[in-house]
Amino acid sequence: MSRIKYTLFILLFFTLLVGCKGGEGETTSLEIVDNDRHYYPVIQGEEKTMVFPLVNKGDNPFVLKDIIVSCGCIVAHTASLKHIPAGGEGKLVLKFDTTKNIGYVKHYVTLYGNFDTVENIEVTFDLNVVPDAHYTKDYEELYSLHKGSTAEDLVDGTIDRDYYLDVKQ
Repeated sequence: MSRIKYTLFILLFFTLLVGCKGGEGETTSLEIVDNDRHYYPVIQGEEKTMVFPLVNKGDNPFVLKDIIVSCGCIVAHTASLKHIPAGGEGKLVLKFDTTKNIGYVKHYVTLYGNFDTVENIEVTFDLNVVPDAHYTKDYEELYSLHKGSTAEDLVDGTIDRDYYLDVKQ
């Protein structure tokens, strides 16, 4: 009886071992819609929300391994990017806080995943942050204004689609 249990245990173990094989070798390609955006100037202290659609052009699902932003002023919401099925689309939502920036800024968001030809891809955007013409606020004043916003402003924010792209010839 003990030998039968031992044989069944070994058989079950190998079945589970073979059945748990992951798709770690499967690679895919991802296309960023409207990458390298140039946004129109914004006033310092505003928050800009950007949505970058990403389309999986490969035959395998895309799995996001890591995301790195070039500045602490960018918050990336990647809920729809964790897994994108083959032929599917996900959205990278970036919230950019202009409080600590002034002048021309260019930012990069680097995505790491199971890409077939490259190790990572970069989402890029740039814009000019201009101070208020009447009075240039310091960081403490901008922070207190930002923290004083209502919950409705935080929940019902608007999505700005005011950018342009370079014309490719």
